[in-house]
Amino acid sequence: MTASARQIRGAAARKLGRRAEVLAALWLMAKGYRILGFRLTTPLGEIDLLAQRGGVLAVVEVKQRATIEDALDAVTPTQRDRLRRAAAHLTAHRAGLRALETRLDLIALSPGKAPRHLADAWGADLSQGGRA
Repeated sequence: MTASARQIRGAAARKLGRRAEVLAALWLMAKGYRILGFRLTTPLGEIDLLAQRGGVLAVVEVKQRATIEDALDAVTPTQRDRLRRAAAHLTAHRAGLRALETRLDLIALSPGKAPRHLADAWGADLSQGGRA
């Protein structure tokens, strides 16, 4: 594959990723969440979406794949660890977020299917120091 073909493919993937994040945000808002940020970059990693509902701060990873199952399987343990570290950094540096229960959520998307939101996708309440 040539460099220009890789650039075109990469640009298309980024565009699809942004579209998936917007769809995920709309899905969360329909469920009563307030979106606090998109593509938040920390020194420890990027957070696709940051959302709040009541006393819960959801650090949301968005994955779009050919099937919902592929999207659900797409987040590796390394990525989950990076999300945990990024979430901890963000909450440590934003006083308004410290009192919230922080968790990692996943929104899985695939063509022709409704989004699937897994709250606390890996089973750990980050504010309590749990492991997933």
